[in-house]
Amino acid sequence: MKPEYDFSQGERGKFYRAGAKLKIPVYLDEDVLTSLNERAASRGIEVSELVNEILKRDQELSGASK
Repeated sequence: MKPEYDFSQGERGKFYRAGAKLKIPVYLDEDVLTSLNERAASRGIEVSELVNEILKRDQELSGASK
């Protein structure tokens, strides 16, 4: 960090929000996204719901859900 930065007027925790949740973007390959969109549409659910189901099933199979 450069020494000329002046934080004397800074406010600690100005943007902190208790309980705020971070939603991390996930970038999928185009062919994967297309497949997921088609599968979700055929079941009448959102893609995020389908992806969560798939990931939870994977966790159960791998034993990582503990």
